[in-house]
Parts: sequence; structure tokens; C-alpha cells
Amino acid sequence: MHPSDLKYTKDHEWVRIAGDQARVGITDYAQKQLGDVVYLELPEPGRSFKKGDVFGTIESVKAVSELYSPVSGEVVEVNTQLAQRPESVNTAPHDAWMIVVKMTTPAEADDLLDAAAYTQLTR
Repeated sequence: MHPSDLKYTKDHEWVRIAGDQARVGITDYAQKQLGDVVYLELPEPGRSFKKGDVFGTIESVKAVSELYSPVSGEVVEVNTQLAQRPESVNTAPHDAWMIVVKMTTPAEADDLLDAAAYTQLTR
């Protein structure tokens, strides 16, 4: 079940919008596809990305995957605890956020999927 208070991308990131900020992680579906996460490469605060840009990578025992920014903006916070505990992406994917982006174009969030649409995508 995908939490209904989150928005989703077709690249399997989740987004929690609060004002002009977007907290980003990967979905439960994504972590199941990846398997055991062993390493994350995340950007430094202050980096800016456009919607769809690669903001980092996630490495599991199976593969290395790119992480895509769901919105345009500046990274204002990075979850540095994930470097020490990357397995939390597997155990609590919807709590293990990666970055917080201050959106430059908040209307981009309107293009994100709701839980029902994301459920259809992952069937």
C-alpha cells in the first residue's frame, strides 16, 4: 500500500510536499526491486537540480540505480544518517528520506502521481 499523503514519480521516488519544500525518498516498490541497499551517493546542500536531473545514486547488492529529482530547486537538507545506515531504505522506505528540495517551480508538483495512479503503475 502506498501512503496517500505522498506524491510519486514514474521513476519510483516519493515526495512529501510542505509549502515550497519537497522531501524525497524512494518507494517501497523501488526498494523491493533493488534488494538490500548498501550505499547511497547524495548531493551536498546548495546544489540545484532541474526536474528529471540525476541527483544521486543508490547501490544495492543487485544493481546501481540513478535517483531523479522529482521537482526543480535547491537541495536545502540531506539525510546524512543514510550514509551510515543505508539499510533503512529497505526497512522503512517511506521514512528514509534522502533530500529536501526548496522548489523553484512549485507547480511542477502538480504533475506528480497520487497513490492511486502510482498503484496502477506498479501493478
